[in-house]
Amino acid sequence: MSPMSCATLWILLTTSTAIQAGTFSKLTATDWPGWRGPSHNGIAADGQRLPSEWSPTQNIIWKTPLPGRGHASPTVVGESIYLPTADEENETQSVLCLDRRTGEIRWTTQLNQGGFDRDGHQRKSHASPSIASDGERLYVNLLHHGSVHTYALSLQGELIWQQAISKFVTHQGYGASPFLYQNLVIVCSDNKGGGAVAALQRATGDLVWRRARPEEPNYVSPVVFHIKGRDQLLLSGCDRVTSLNPKTGEVLWEIPGSTTECVVTMVTDGHRVFTSGGYPKNHTVAVEADGSGQVAWQNSTRVYVPSMIVSRQHAFAVADAGFAICWEAATGKEIWKERLGGDFFSSPVMAGNHIYATNIRGKTYVYRAEPDTFEIVGVNQLGSEVYSSPVICGDRIYLRVAHLDDQNENRHEVLYCIGLRN
Repeated sequence: MSPMSCATLWILLTTSTAIQAGTFSKLTATDWPGWRGPSHNGIAADGQRLPSEWSPTQNIIWKTPLPGRGHASPTVVGESIYLPTADEENETQSVLCLDRRTGEIRWTTQLNQGGFDRDGHQRKSHASPSIASDGERLYVNLLHHGSVHTYALSLQGELIWQQAISKFVTHQGYGASPFLYQNLVIVCSDNKGGGAVAALQRATGDLVWRRARPEEPNYVSPVVFHIKGRDQLLLSGCDRVTSLNPKTGEVLWEIPGSTTECVVTMVTDGHRVFTSGGYPKNHTVAVEADGSGQVAWQNSTRVYVPSMIVSRQHAFAVADAGFAICWEAATGKEIWKERLGGDFFSSPVMAGNHIYATNIRGKTYVYRAEPDTFEIVGVNQLGSEVYSSPVICGDRIYLRVAHLDDQNENRHEVLYCIGLRN
């Protein structure tokens, strides 16, 4: 079987039930249709022909200067790449479309002007949630004028609908990406003023269900996995781990077992769900997903911002302080812990048996991630600052990078397309 047909089979076997049911039939194995990729777990469908080494002059297919600022990762569908961006000075929020082959900006659609919240973390952006696509439309969450809104656009950049989700009281910022499930787009707006998790009709934006969330600051994106014979919508933070029925919003199970503030998107090994947080304490936990409320294991490792990866019965993490870690998924036994370097806000991505992890200073570590082996195979520098997570699809890596001058001023962003040059 060819590598591409293997990748396609892998997608069909491991991705969410919505794609298995054929409701996203316009997507392919070479797409990256939203936050954390085609299977929502940070694992690329293929990793056969990817470089382990690159630089500003090596293995760069193209690079495109981007207007404004954003922390969202690229969304790749068909021949296009989609990114939200924000002009902090003029207070505008827009969606960009780039040509996947050349990097040329095809169109820009401005969605909002004014109403930026200047409170929160100094490193936040007003375009942090990644875009989700079903191959027919684009869906993006944005905070402005004190409320979170969800927008649907055509692939040509035309606004189809917008829907208000909740008021939002900024603590650090807003960064929850939308999740597509069957005919729904599921969004979350946790905040210390009391937010909501809600499901909207993908075609119309009409509200299907809405559930209030605690009055706590939190930053997680919703995710749905098929575990223990049923689809489970998973959220962590607000001092609890929560599983909801994604069709109705009803609680399947909920336990205390999380910190107040979480950033990571949850992952699963098919038996347990894994989450971590960093305030008011450092906490990584695995919870049985059968509704028993049983905690499989937990530790005090600070994996606050970068989301984890679960593969081959092991959980792989990059701690904020720059350590790569491998735990046995069932028991939490530490298999290895190795120093990378720097601080990490970006989430790692796995392709084949390699993990690609980028620190805040633009250095990407490529390392072999086997249960019994850790080996760095490449260390690569691009730019001065990275908050966006790398995206891997086909034989390309897409990385949103910021460049700063020697005085750490005159910041400008660039989207790089990285690949082997023949």
